[in-house]
Parts: sequence; C-alpha cells; structure tokens
Amino acid sequence: MYAEANGLHPLLAPVVETLGYELLGVERLPGKAGNLLRLYIDSEQGITLDDCERVSHQVSGVLDVEDFIRGPYTLEVSSPGLDRPLFTKEHFERFSGSTVKLELSRPIDGRRRITGLLAGMKGDNIVVHDRGQEHSIPFDEIVNGRLVPEFRGHGR
Repeated sequence: MYAEANGLHPLLAPVVETLGYELLGVERLPGKAGNLLRLYIDSEQGITLDDCERVSHQVSGVLDVEDFIRGPYTLEVSSPGLDRPLFTKEHFERFSGSTVKLELSRPIDGRRRITGLLAGMKGDNIVVHDRGQEHSIPFDEIVNGRLVPEFRGHGR
C-alpha cells in the first residue's frame, strides 16, 4: 500500500520519532514541477503548525544529506486531519468501527471504490461492511484508505 513511498518511511521515521512525533505515513506524488513528498505526523497532544515546521526542517536536512530524491521536490508535513489517512494494518485495526473510504488497485466485488463501516482485519484482509454486504479486501490491493469524517449536527 502506498508503495512505502519508495522506501522513505524507514529512512524518515527515526528522525520524526526523535522529535517526539509518530510518522503515520509518506505519500510521494509526481507532478510537473517535481515530486510532492507529503508526510503525515501525529502526537498524543495533536499537531500544530510549529510541529510541522520543526519536522519539515529536520527531514529536509536528512533528505539533502542522503540525496534520496532526485530532482526537484516539495516537502509538505501535515497532521492527519479529520479524513485521516490509514497506512498500515495497525491503523485499520485501531480505527475499527469507523467509516472508511477505500480506493483499490483493481475491482473487488465489481468496485474500485468502497465506502463503509470498517470491521477491522481478518488475516491480511480488511473487512468493510457496505449496504448490507461484507467486503474482504486484501491489504495489498488498497491504493488509498481514509477515515470519513463524521459530522454531528445540532438537533432541534
């Protein structure tokens, strides 16, 4: 899933953890002006703009020294937000009971996009309930997985 952003997660996780944060995941997105490298960080206290800047400064230094990315790139450090991305099997287990939106690498049960209630993991498969149907999706087939924000309006 997410192809581990070409090996960047193992390189950058220790740097982020040394600063007191968890590196949730790394996305590497190609663009016309170079790659966009997006890191998602979290902590028990939440994430502020100062936290993102601190991590960005340290990670930039490591990327420059390691010369891991060829060509121009933009580094973006972000909190997970309300539509939190799910990168690992542990993330899918942790957020069991939440609504998720999945994008798949190939159709499963005739669909490449599935939104439903996350029922956790069964072996290496993610189980999602949608419209009365249970989908068992191999973890390796997930291109993108995110929580769906649940908004609770005010009752009248």
